Amino acid sequence: MNHSDNIAGRAGRWSAQHRKQAIFGWLAFVIASLVIGGMIGTKTLEADESGVKDSGRADRTVFKAFPKKAEESVLIQSKELKAGDPAFKAAVNDVVDRLAKTPHVKDVESPYAVGRTGQISPDGRSALVNYDIPGDSEETEKRVDGPLAAIAAAQRAHGDLRVEGFGDASADKAIGKSFEDDFKKAEFTSLPLTLVILVIAFGTLVAAGVPLLLAISGVIATIGLVGPISQIAPVDESISSVILLIGLAVGVDYSLFYLRREREERAAGRDEEAALQAAAATSGRAVLISGFTVMIAMAGMYLAGAATFTSFATGTILVVAISVIGSLTVLPAVLSKLGDRVDKGRVPGIRRLRRRMGQAGLWSRIVDRVMRRPLLSALLSGGLLVALALPTLGLHTALPGIETLPRDLAVMQTYDRIQAAFPSESIPATVVVKAGDVTSGKVDDAIDSLEAAAAKRKDLFEGPASVEVNPDQTVAEIALPAAGNGTDEESNRALDELRGSLIPATLGKVDGAEAYVGGVTAGTRDFNDSMNSSIIYVFAFVLSAAFLLLLVTFRSIVIPLKAILLNLLSVAAAYGLLVLVFQKGWGEGLLGFESNGAITAWLPLFLFVVLFGLSMDYHVFILTRVREAFDGGMSTEKAVAHAIKSTAGVVTSAAMVMVGVFAIFATLSSIEFKQMGVGLAAAVLIDATIIRGVLLPATMKLLGDWNWWLPSSLRWLPKVTHEPAAGPANA
Repeated sequence: MNHSDNIAGRAGRWSAQHRKQAIFGWLAFVIASLVIGGMIGTKTLEADESGVKDSGRADRTVFKAFPKKAEESVLIQSKELKAGDPAFKAAVNDVVDRLAKTPHVKDVESPYAVGRTGQISPDGRSALVNYDIPGDSEETEKRVDGPLAAIAAAQRAHGDLRVEGFGDASADKAIGKSFEDDFKKAEFTSLPLTLVILVIAFGTLVAAGVPLLLAISGVIATIGLVGPISQIAPVDESISSVILLIGLAVGVDYSLFYLRREREERAAGRDEEAALQAAAATSGRAVLISGFTVMIAMAGMYLAGAATFTSFATGTILVVAISVIGSLTVLPAVLSKLGDRVDKGRVPGIRRLRRRMGQAGLWSRIVDRVMRRPLLSALLSGGLLVALALPTLGLHTALPGIETLPRDLAVMQTYDRIQAAFPSESIPATVVVKAGDVTSGKVDDAIDSLEAAAAKRKDLFEGPASVEVNPDQTVAEIALPAAGNGTDEESNRALDELRGSLIPATLGKVDGAEAYVGGVTAGTRDFNDSMNSSIIYVFAFVLSAAFLLLLVTFRSIVIPLKAILLNLLSVAAAYGLLVLVFQKGWGEGLLGFESNGAITAWLPLFLFVVLFGLSMDYHVFILTRVREAFDGGMSTEKAVAHAIKSTAGVVTSAAMVMVGVFAIFATLSSIEFKQMGVGLAAAVLIDATIIRGVLLPATMKLLGDWNWWLPSSLRWLPKVTHEPAAGPANA
């Protein structure tokens, strides 16, 4: 077979022959994507767009029925003064006056106004001034600067009291700024770390810089293109971080495999053009297959039935596709332009370290020992992973709430002080009622009955309910202060009582009225139920795609089944570590967080899909070399040892890049990022060490030629010719 005739080979040949068009075309694409994205902006999911089931309907009903606004509060607090003291009153009245004169501020409520209750704390040392900012989330985030400036001025004028604000817009602005700072921190930390790892992998600065630059440009282009796409399908606010994680990982990996193969061919005696063409036709083809596999796995998130996963699927598929296109088009042009100058900038001492990662190094010794005692190695390594996976049985998920936000933010410290001063302000369960006229006799009576019934259940509901009716009187929102923290057993009992008993006995009996339950507890329950009902389809899709790919690639039933089992084991072990660290709180001090007893609801499914896609990179890469050696006449045992030893350097380098980048996210302030970083880093580390270095060779040695068993009924499957070993130019 002429390998240069495949798609990757033809793309590489065109790129090398049209270097200017390829390089400047890529640069124009990246710049245009960035400019377009910056001009259009990125539209993130609103609260009503991310919910599912009953709670999702509640969110959408409220979002459409009520005027868009942000609810804000100002906390006035003193250790010595009380709300009735003149100085305290003067501070409160000053805040009210300043806010009333501030543009875009509506409905300022003084705690001293007639009929106002609950705005002065039980100990009398804290008071709340409430106000609204009209507009959607984007508008209120811009408009909140004025009120915040007025609050800051009041604080300066009354330095003996605490005057500070908290609310929807002020929290969103501060948290958004924190996330943006986190993203910059991850970006600026991950890039030099990746460069160091690549320098170790190649030994030269130029060769190390090429994969990094290509990966960065792919990430930039993807983030830019997400802007116009988000105008049609809004994306989760974490999408940029997810794109950076996946884009940097796969972009570097693909360039690493490609460039390493080109260097191997040159070392084997081929001239520059022949070496580049061989790399394009072989490793380029592997990149194409790998990228396609990763994209198929990521597409499984479309089946999850939640807008968050849809946006993650779109972002990850797009960045993988762009990384593949860049590797097949602009990378050959760059390598053709550089030639052997890609080895410029050698770093002293690196060559010795690289040898230790290759055939004569650590992995060679490990593989030799594993192959001598395969059963013992399989039992010990498998037992370790099963032990790590056992905590997964207690995995508990919840939507990230206010308790998961970083407490080093001033706005969150204000929230905690408000909660301490006004302990009755628990997390409410909201009942949303939709009818022709919610103030009519039957509906209004049913709402009163619901409030009375909830008030009798003091073990489940704390304090009086509050009701808000929209301007056209078609929707009412009833806030019932529920027991618990929103995700614990108490909160769930309150939710069960509402849905199973209180609503059916009251609002459920009114013809023409619809009632939905929203809030943190309902949102978490519905999201988890939605995941449980759709996860079987996601798993079936991803596992089937992986099975079919490996079945066709290696013409074996055993190889894909074993690969799936090993991947599931590594994912389960990563889940177990997440439970120990973030549910049990084993890493609180080290990682700087306070456990809320739950894993972010979207993370387990996201982790499974991403890891299954990424793990196929290594699995296909190693098994291709195994099959090549086996077809060349080696026994399975020798082929496995040869393949793992010969690929140890590149696989270890690629894994180090992924683990390093993912681990950086574990240091960020958001607990969502911490969980994502720990889960991905742990799983990739387990996959690249215990799975690839111990369990894979041990199980292949134990199975022997049964690894390649294919039923006679499947002999019609197409044969895939694997990459030839690097050899002399005249070979």
